[in-house]
Amino acid sequence: MRLSQIISRRRTLQILGWSGMSAALGHIDPGAMAGAGTDSFAAFEEVPPATSGISWVHVSGQSPEMYLPETVGPGCAFLDYDNDGWMDIYLVNSGPCDFYTPATPLRNALYRNNHDGTFTDVTQKAGVPGNAYGMGVAVGDYDRDGWPDLYVTQYPHSILYHNNGDGTFTDVTAKAGVGAPGWGTSAVWFDYDNDGRLDLFVCRFVDFDKSKNIFCGYGPTNARWYCKPTPYKPMPCWLFHNNGDGTFTDVSKESGIGGSPAKGWGVVAADINNDGWMDLFVSNDTVANFLFANRGKGRFEEIGSLGGVGYNSFGLARSGMGVDAADYDQDGWLDLFVANVDHESFALFHNNKDESFTDVAIQTGIDALTSRLSGWGLKFFDYDNDGNLDLLLCNGHPDTMVEKRMEDVTYREPMLLIRNSGSGLKNVSAESGSIFSKNLAARGLALGDFDNDGSVDVLVTQNAGPPLLLRNYAGRRNHWLGLRLIGRKANIDAIGTKVVYQSGDLLRHYSKVGGGSYLSAHDPRIVLGLGRQAKIDWMEVKWPNPSGKTERFTGLPIDRYITIVEGHGGWS
Repeated sequence: MRLSQIISRRRTLQILGWSGMSAALGHIDPGAMAGAGTDSFAAFEEVPPATSGISWVHVSGQSPEMYLPETVGPGCAFLDYDNDGWMDIYLVNSGPCDFYTPATPLRNALYRNNHDGTFTDVTQKAGVPGNAYGMGVAVGDYDRDGWPDLYVTQYPHSILYHNNGDGTFTDVTAKAGVGAPGWGTSAVWFDYDNDGRLDLFVCRFVDFDKSKNIFCGYGPTNARWYCKPTPYKPMPCWLFHNNGDGTFTDVSKESGIGGSPAKGWGVVAADINNDGWMDLFVSNDTVANFLFANRGKGRFEEIGSLGGVGYNSFGLARSGMGVDAADYDQDGWLDLFVANVDHESFALFHNNKDESFTDVAIQTGIDALTSRLSGWGLKFFDYDNDGNLDLLLCNGHPDTMVEKRMEDVTYREPMLLIRNSGSGLKNVSAESGSIFSKNLAARGLALGDFDNDGSVDVLVTQNAGPPLLLRNYAGRRNHWLGLRLIGRKANIDAIGTKVVYQSGDLLRHYSKVGGGSYLSAHDPRIVLGLGRQAKIDWMEVKWPNPSGKTERFTGLPIDRYITIVEGHGGWS
């Protein structure tokens, strides 16, 4: 199927799907909700497995030896693998490796969206079970054929699944040259050299195998616990250049990426200095975070410490885990967020517009909210479609023994929903649904509108537990426009695209970053919140290089998804 046919098919299905789901779910008219406050009803509701059909459960294989990989997974993804206009789900499980032999065979899971709020397990037919101890997943159309491919990070090697366009995938890891031996964690597809092809960055954690497992103990009996990774040796991450022929070249060393040994958990690709080149923010555990500034010509400069994002205000490295980049205060510059472990507080780094950042966690209230939490998956998004980027955080301590070691920290912890009013941040977790009162061993977090109603939903994975599918009701009270962006000269996934739109007195900037969260991948579509405004006056889409072209659109519809193809001058 050609890309033009895929686009046409998606348009038809999205239009039909929106109408069908609105009728089935009872779309909330924004006008009828005009008097409703933010706490009028639960923003999120858990969809139980009996309803969704998602019966998969993560198995970590936690053992008395307490091997570190056992407690840090898994990730998840929303993706439209079959191009029918509906978000499907991919879930990563553990698997066989040198320290773990499952009692029964384990596998990852691909669930196809049935368009009615339920999902069907199609893993066996699709051929994407994983083949080692799974960690995370990154989704990207690396060969520009119009079908999203899967890169699954694992220990002790990762795997690339090519989407065949017929509901099946093929393991092309060896041919592509992206096996990344070692312990892969988060990964991201992005175009670092502006040649229009998606390259691949893979975080690597510490130098680890069964023989290098370290004993960590506490108390008079020296009881064992999961180690903080301080004693483990950091290892360099990988950068793979897309050769355009289905193969990749490892350019970690010559790019400058390999010169900075990491203990990498999370990564987001974002243009932090507005120079047209995609940079990388990498969270590290017990060593300084990295900010790889893209200097062009295939070279990166690591400026994390100089830029104020490497250490805390006392010059100490924290336990960086989940990350994201977003312009939360709408000044036209991307800010950075990183979650840490308990007693470190999370960091909100405000962009100073000169390749430096200031941690404003105390001023914004983030510090007080997170000082006793350990954060993993997280993402900025406009959950209520009022035009402001809110923040969702999922949490859980990495050590199952922490409650015996510390009095004020628990292994399972609640999620947090932080609403952005445009003038400040407020914790609205208590009034946003019963899920926020539950303590979870949460890890991965992915965003995706699985029911196509314009309210972005949430998928959360738990270590050694079932995933959580959360339906969003809050976005239905406001108007919105959903965008599916397709690059032609630019990378096909349009990573790095900047969108500016005006709707009455609402003027907003949105940048499409690559990755973000922890071990997870998100719905590739953008949802623009309009609040009560019933019309978009205009919208500009600035495509990433090598195009760099800006297209202006008027007469746009609202409360539906549209597709914009670079250079076509219109929408469908």
